[in-house]
Amino acid sequence: MKNRTLGRTGLSVSPVCVGTSALGSHPTQYGYEVDTETGVATIRRVLEGPFNFIDTSNEYGHGGDSERRIGSALREAGGLPKDVVVATKVDPIVGTTDFSGDRVRRSVEESLERLGLDRLQLVYFHDPEKITFEEGTAPGGPLEALIELRDQGVIEHLGVAGGPIDLELKYLATDAFDVVISHNRYTLVDQSAERLIQDAQARQVAFVNAAPFGGGMLVKGPDAVPNYCYRAASESIIARVKKMEQLCREYGVPLAAAALQFSTRDPRVASTIVGMSDPARVDQTVELAEWDISAELWDGLLPLAHAGSGELD
Repeated sequence: MKNRTLGRTGLSVSPVCVGTSALGSHPTQYGYEVDTETGVATIRRVLEGPFNFIDTSNEYGHGGDSERRIGSALREAGGLPKDVVVATKVDPIVGTTDFSGDRVRRSVEESLERLGLDRLQLVYFHDPEKITFEEGTAPGGPLEALIELRDQGVIEHLGVAGGPIDLELKYLATDAFDVVISHNRYTLVDQSAERLIQDAQARQVAFVNAAPFGGGMLVKGPDAVPNYCYRAASESIIARVKKMEQLCREYGVPLAAAALQFSTRDPRVASTIVGMSDPARVDQTVELAEWDISAELWDGLLPLAHAGSGELD
């Protein structure tokens, strides 16, 4: 897998980005716990492998355990390797709606301490839909604080990571951001992020695609996981994914490989975030990313994928 340039940041990143939401242990969302040893071992394995892009957040895990475990692995490695990019996100304190400028500054301080870094390469304004756009861009608000931290050299590059496409388009129009993350909206099921991808490309903003598996349906199939994007999937989504699953079976290709490569094969996608919370998952993801998929299978899958564009928004 050849690295790609992360938009106008100039950073070189792998086409697969290591997602660490579950790394800090979040059993209520993922249905399983991740102990500290496993979490640190996962990042240790990442640092040995082909993925050089790690994505985390201030709120992942219990009180920032995702960042702490990444920081532990980095300390073991003697610090951040020169070719590795670690991105984090600013968040309110869990259970609050405080997204003030002061909270953003404190969030960054916490991330620096947990990760053991002197500065942060990339920080996203996370889930801006938690507040209004007017609040996000108001004097003294989160965007102003992020820009100040960037100008001070505490942060190198700014990103925005959220769900609603229209809101993310508004934030890109401020020209403050170098990277944008969209989740669950550029997959085999739904491509409603297409407008965002085009806008980001025009602005030389890197587009990073999260949740290519839609929460698990595009790994285990709709019979095992009848939910998509954190909610019950519609009958039309389930029917389409069952057809995709059957097509992949006929060609001997895992549905998960097709779901991942739907994103990674698009040159407009700088990197695709895949959650990894066990060392074995790193090797499994490499296998999926490199699985040989024929043009004939894509000819069958893509019409089914494009038929659902825009279902979520």
